[in-house]
Amino acid sequence: MDNETTKTIFSRKSVRNYVETTISPETLEFLVRAGMAAPSAIDRRPWEFIIINDKKIVKKLNDALPSAKMAEKAGYAIVVAGNIEKQAGGKDSTFWIMDCSAAIENILLAAESIGLGAVWTAVYPAAERLKPVIETLGLPSNIVPLAFIPVGKPAGSDKPKEKFDKEKIHWNSWSNKAKPAK
Repeated sequence: MDNETTKTIFSRKSVRNYVETTISPETLEFLVRAGMAAPSAIDRRPWEFIIINDKKIVKKLNDALPSAKMAEKAGYAIVVAGNIEKQAGGKDSTFWIMDCSAAIENILLAAESIGLGAVWTAVYPAAERLKPVIETLGLPSNIVPLAFIPVGKPAGSDKPKEKFDKEKIHWNSWSNKAKPAK
């Protein structure tokens, strides 16, 4: 079961250490294109993407977001947000969170596949994180930022983690951890 897709999945890591580089607008748009390839509930695609290639804006958000202190060194970022008016289930639903999460994972995998590093840092639901992102980017009230993703050239010090845990697998019911017979 070894192929390019699974190699990328198992190589993906949260990159928090970067070296200075230039990333073209086309490459950043490629990452967002990968995000838009994600599935969404009844194909509503409530996601919105704010690509940040202005170093001053990246620094401002770096300084405002406690879990994103690596952003300034990364140099670039993508904010993935949900348009709550476009999501499945109506304005009060939370399908946008799942839809945007799938898009975020696609962005992370696409970055890994082309030799870039990225890390998912949470914005929603913390008010102290939402406010600076909404204000800095001038987001309207129907757009809710879910994540701030620093993107850059990895320094090479971050490594993928082995996360497989057989104890987390249940076969056919919660109480059955033994592999079923063929």
